[in-house]
Amino acid sequence: MDCIKVRGKTDLIITKSVSRFARNTVDSLQNVRKLKEHGVEIYFEKENIWTFDSRGELLITIMSSLAQEESRSISENTTWGKRKQFAEGKTSVGYSAFLGYDKDFKINEEQAQVVKLIYKLFLGGRSFYAITKELEKRGLKSPSGKDKWYISTVRSILTNEKYRGDALIQKEYTADFLDKTRQKNTGEIPQYYVEEHHEAIIPPDLFDFVQSEIKRREQNGKHSGVSIFANKIKCGCCGGWYGAKVWHSTDKYRRVIYRCNKKYAHKGKPCSTRHLTEEEIKQIFVKALNSLVEVKENVIAELRSLIDDVCQTEELTEERDKVEQELRVLAERLETLIRENARVAQDQTAYLKQENEIRALYMEKQGDMEQLDEQIAARESKRKTLEAMIQVVCGIDGEQVEFDEELWGGLLDHIVVKEDGTVVVVFKGGIEIGVGG
Repeated sequence: MDCIKVRGKTDLIITKSVSRFARNTVDSLQNVRKLKEHGVEIYFEKENIWTFDSRGELLITIMSSLAQEESRSISENTTWGKRKQFAEGKTSVGYSAFLGYDKDFKINEEQAQVVKLIYKLFLGGRSFYAITKELEKRGLKSPSGKDKWYISTVRSILTNEKYRGDALIQKEYTADFLDKTRQKNTGEIPQYYVEEHHEAIIPPDLFDFVQSEIKRREQNGKHSGVSIFANKIKCGCCGGWYGAKVWHSTDKYRRVIYRCNKKYAHKGKPCSTRHLTEEEIKQIFVKALNSLVEVKENVIAELRSLIDDVCQTEELTEERDKVEQELRVLAERLETLIRENARVAQDQTAYLKQENEIRALYMEKQGDMEQLDEQIAARESKRKTLEAMIQVVCGIDGEQVEFDEELWGGLLDHIVVKEDGTVVVVFKGGIEIGVGG
């Protein structure tokens, strides 16, 4: 529209067709009228329409509507074709910004190492932010080829099902066929989940464990992740967490130790639990891990027994189905009551009493179902955690000599430092191993 700013600069605009002039009928007419006000005529070659002609606006309205409908039809046909492919499990990815894979989901080994590193750092206790800093420190490029990494990028890599070899199709959809606006699919159109769609970079069990760990961290609140030891060591005196403290920060004797964050927060006697250096923490974990490995078969058997004992959901699912059926019956009763009240004159006091009773019972049953859903989800999450732990334990071969961040993040729940100086290492699944002071 720059041409209309200076009157007389342009007299005539020649356009190939109405469909090329604007996205829809409204835009076409607005632009035509705006140009006409400034003495600018438009000629549409294909339709042979002159806008200064008395019939011009009517013809433009008709032709624009036809062009808009044709655009809609083409868009719908294209969308239908794509969705048919999606239903058959066929998908495509913008590989240029998808770390770890080249065309046709062929693994890019160099990039795959970066993906594996991100998972290893996360399982080692790092937060999303700490992982971005580590990747930048190592000079590794982001999926877009940049030096800077963002938290959203790391989170996306840790939660994208394609890294476990599956594909969730139609995460987004085109909301407007004219401006091609893309929106997140929250149930507006069908989604398709294809298992074993391509070769995985991350083993499925490990990927599932990472998802449960992300959920656990979110439920437990802020996860600092600055150090892999953060929120992992508990004071046996007051129950508080250990945190990093720096001694002699400005001289050659500088060192980092971990002690109870609330050591001097209590009135009277401070916590008597001892502090630990990073090297001591690592040694404690390695000792406990080797004790675990010595009875490896027993540990695996115990974990499997735990899965059988506390992770079964059949009874809860049956109970949930029963409650769901009761909710349907109550909903039908309420609907019948409301319709009957609208159809036949009734004592409104008695009607409202009956309605409130049904509503109260419905809310009670709904609360029961929500509790059952939470219990089922908790058991399924615990099962995944235990299964992942079994996989990790099975993969440990022989005595461990050096500290391993991945094993620390994958196996450890927390460490308790007792007042007598002894330490108890609590593994995921509840297995406890004491280490002398």
